[in-house]
Amino acid sequence: MKRILALTIVAALAFLIASCQNSEDIAVFSKESSSIGNTSYLTSEDDMAISAEGGLNAEQILNTEEGDIHYSYYLPEGYGIGRECPLVVTMPGYDMMWFGEESSGSNLSWRGFLSWTELSEDMIVVSAQLTDWGEKSARQAIELTEYFLKNFSVDVDRVYAAGYSAGGETMSRAVSMRPDLYAAYLHGASQWDGEYLPIAENNVAVYIFMAEGDEYYGSQKARDAYNNLYKAYADIGRTEEQINELLMLQIPDNEYFNSRGIYNYHGGGNILFEDETILNWIISHSKGV
Repeated sequence: MKRILALTIVAALAFLIASCQNSEDIAVFSKESSSIGNTSYLTSEDDMAISAEGGLNAEQILNTEEGDIHYSYYLPEGYGIGRECPLVVTMPGYDMMWFGEESSGSNLSWRGFLSWTELSEDMIVVSAQLTDWGEKSARQAIELTEYFLKNFSVDVDRVYAAGYSAGGETMSRAVSMRPDLYAAYLHGASQWDGEYLPIAENNVAVYIFMAEGDEYYGSQKARDAYNNLYKAYADIGRTEEQINELLMLQIPDNEYFNSRGIYNYHGGGNILFEDETILNWIISHSKGV
């Protein structure tokens, strides 16, 4: 009788352990918090183990001194401990920013988020819904980047940024504020609000894409950003060949869009995320090279 009771207890414990291991809803948090800058985060014992199978983790909230950051992220299949992956932090335009619960997750179908998950190389992809496109949003973008560097298995030499429209205003600031974090930046259909010299001094590669007929910004803003970045690189002694490896400008004419059934050129700028040549140019750069 005692032997039967013991076996029953062992079986119950085995079932309980298996249930805990298989549950997607259980995350054991450590008693210590990690600190990044002036912000403390309560982190899991191992964030990587929670989503080791990869996939979409939608509508997350990171509480920081800069306020709540609403974001979603994607981990590649097979992601786990001991495997460092490139990271891209990508910010959408005004219509997909945070306007309250009704807007939550509106960036999840955005090609500027999804396209990076479809590349042949496995990527960690993060997209936030910020509340503005100024310095606060830039600081939040940096905090989100640092959070992933601290808590996930990221190749620190291959961290990338991308921004479209309002998101480009944010990320041009963020990348110039912390150019040490990013290897390359994709600036799409936007104006450049950041500095130029820090980009050049840290060898951050930049790809600028703007429609010639962009109704909101106009293509001259893209040319100005390119010329100012080119000058910054030249001023610190980079050769023309070196600059051409670090800086790209693409301004398609209206026919480029019309032939694809696109007649709104600013919104149509999102088509850049369908061009794997552009995305692969971004991820070909590394801070260590």
